[in-house]
Amino acid sequence: MGAVRDPEATRARIFGAALAEFARHGIAGARIDRIADRAKANKQLIYAYFGNKAELFTRVLEKSMLDLAVAVPVTPDDIEGWTDRVIDYHAAHPEVLRLLFWEGLEYGADTELPDENGRHEHYRQKIDALRDGQERGVITDAIPARDLLFLLIGLANWAAVVPQMRRIVVGTEDTDRDRLRASVREAARRLVAR
Repeated sequence: MGAVRDPEATRARIFGAALAEFARHGIAGARIDRIADRAKANKQLIYAYFGNKAELFTRVLEKSMLDLAVAVPVTPDDIEGWTDRVIDYHAAHPEVLRLLFWEGLEYGADTELPDENGRHEHYRQKIDALRDGQERGVITDAIPARDLLFLLIGLANWAAVVPQMRRIVVGTEDTDRDRLRASVREAARRLVAR
């Protein structure tokens, strides 16, 4: 009796292998052969399920961003807690920032992303949450909500994006990491303070 095929399990294996491959090598450096080997799947299945390499990258990043949005929604009533949750999420899922970094290198500032409309919607919801906090008087309205979101994301993520700089400037001890986290929380609190 032959093995039973499970297309969803195969898609999941391909997706997981693609996530690891793109996080490590970016779009240009990723290889469908390596993804197929790691997923124990036929290369043709990858193309059938996900299209070309760029489309697969887009799907992987899109799902990663959705998972992040669901796991760590913007909470203007608790910016310090949100900052902690963002830091913790990216410590547990470093591939998300790597994917975003690779995307920035590959597409640059002026090239439209394949899923740009969906990404606008993703960020619009976060901007709306901050704007709601501004309208309720919970956080400052001195900085436009979209700029505030950009600044808060950068503040929470910069140490994970440039770990070598964090190591050199901040230090490597647990107390250094804890001090930096407290400093990021305080900076975020001050940034949104009324």
